[in-house]
Amino acid sequence: MSRPTMDEVRAQGQPRWVVERVNDEHLFGRLYMRKISPRATWLLARLGWSPNGVTTAFVVCGVAAGVVIAFGGLATAIIGAVLVQLALLFDCADGELARLRNQTSATGIYIDRIGHYLCESAMLIGLGFRAQGALTTSGRYVTAGLAAAVLACLVKAETDNVVIARAVQGLPAGHESAALQPRSAGLASLRRAASLLKVHRIIQQIELSVLVLLAAIADQIRGGLLATRVLLVAALIVAALMVVAHLAAIVASKRLS
Repeated sequence: MSRPTMDEVRAQGQPRWVVERVNDEHLFGRLYMRKISPRATWLLARLGWSPNGVTTAFVVCGVAAGVVIAFGGLATAIIGAVLVQLALLFDCADGELARLRNQTSATGIYIDRIGHYLCESAMLIGLGFRAQGALTTSGRYVTAGLAAAVLACLVKAETDNVVIARAVQGLPAGHESAALQPRSAGLASLRRAASLLKVHRIIQQIELSVLVLLAAIADQIRGGLLATRVLLVAALIVAALMVVAHLAAIVASKRLS
């Protein structure tokens, strides 16, 4: 389908279940990007882009954002935030284009998942260099950024390995919301509290890009890098806590049974 109409893009590329996904659809996607992405998908389809090509564009923009913010300054924070928004747009459009053309594939899913690892890691590593205040391979803030990136990847790996474990065991790949609740009442309460506070989003690239921009504005007003460094330390602490809490929540839930 090289010249689809907007109605066809919305009906086939963005069916209702896509927007209504609780765990797989990003908050900003539901708020505004899914309203914009069909127009981008319509244009990309007419330009002859492939779904995997759009996914590649998402990864390039996301990684570039992490590289840009590493240089410090308010301008780079603005550019980084814009690049992350472009990455989100491409991330929405690749699936829409694949469904529109009936070209969904395991390769596309794989590239998309690897892309999320790369983009979130790049943003945290870039934040580490930014907080250091110099493009050097040494320094405690650089180390903190690298550590936060590794921990964020571990959190994603914990989620992805649920699918692997279920597949190896011959279980269906469903993710019913009831199965996400820990069996322990105490852990279930902690999970609900964490879900309400949304602290885990500090290590996700889209929210982090906004926080980096706000920190850059604060540093521009006050002088120095205090706000950026506080943000980095907070991201490191949250990432470390998430590795333990997320693993405990998965093991204590019904997702592996």
